[in-house]
Amino acid sequence: MSKKVKLGLALGSGAARGWAHIGVIQQLQRIGIEPDIVCGTSIGALVGAAYMAGNVDKLEQWVRQLDKLQTARYFSINRSLKGFVNKERLHQFLHDYVVKDDQLIEGFTKPFATVATDLTTGREIWNTEGKVIDAVWSSIALPGLFPAIKHHDRWLIDGGLVNPVPVSLCRALGADVVIAVNLNSDIVGKHFRAEPPVEKSESASPSSLTERFTDMVADYTTNLFKTDKNKDEAPDLMDAIAASINITQDRITRSRMAGDPPEIILSPRLSQVGILEFYRAAEAIEEGVASVERHQRDFDYFCK
Repeated sequence: MSKKVKLGLALGSGAARGWAHIGVIQQLQRIGIEPDIVCGTSIGALVGAAYMAGNVDKLEQWVRQLDKLQTARYFSINRSLKGFVNKERLHQFLHDYVVKDDQLIEGFTKPFATVATDLTTGREIWNTEGKVIDAVWSSIALPGLFPAIKHHDRWLIDGGLVNPVPVSLCRALGADVVIAVNLNSDIVGKHFRAEPPVEKSESASPSSLTERFTDMVADYTTNLFKTDKNKDEAPDLMDAIAASINITQDRITRSRMAGDPPEIILSPRLSQVGILEFYRAAEAIEEGVASVERHQRDFDYFCK
């Protein structure tokens, strides 16, 4: 690649499918491609920050050992009903495997930025300075799961609501060639999968609304979809929420990339992975690697 050409990597949103970004980054490194600019939305912001901090391999080792029960421990509704995510566990995970608390965006050796959404105005916010962990947290704050975060005097939520694959942000930071990783290309219309329900260790049934919601999220993250579900039966609440997020992400992604198309689009085929199935990291990472391999000619043309 000519030294005058700046290569940008736009890592898109997609919740649990986002572990594919790890495979993408690792495979790009294997073929000798290092981006000059990295931008991420939602899970893309998280993995992008780990890459910038030199922690991608460390993150991979951790996510590969996740199982269903470990995943479920990160989700429990709090009494204020502000979100399902266990903030303390998540913060410790980010600190241990993604980026240290005191790391500043300005301290990285190359440009990095994340996308968030202003909860008050709906405007797209680009986090280009300040603490990396705050920039990541604001970008992954999926409504209903994560509480909004106040960052630079704004209440911010998930950037996937406005810009699921941040090609435009890469361009704004100076990228001439953009590699975009779109995790939403084949998710609309995915059929509901299922696994048999997991036995609960406690026999007492939940009595409060908070406890019932907590159990519902725990069931979703450990069981996800029931095998005996009738195809004519109305979707469960969490099923409907997941499908709605999928539709929204797909439509916004199509619109944004039509207006600002990247030179290379990587589309890992992960429609079978649910939004909270973070324990399926191995197959997501492998498909991330495969998505790079399928575009070898494009890399030879644009990046060599």
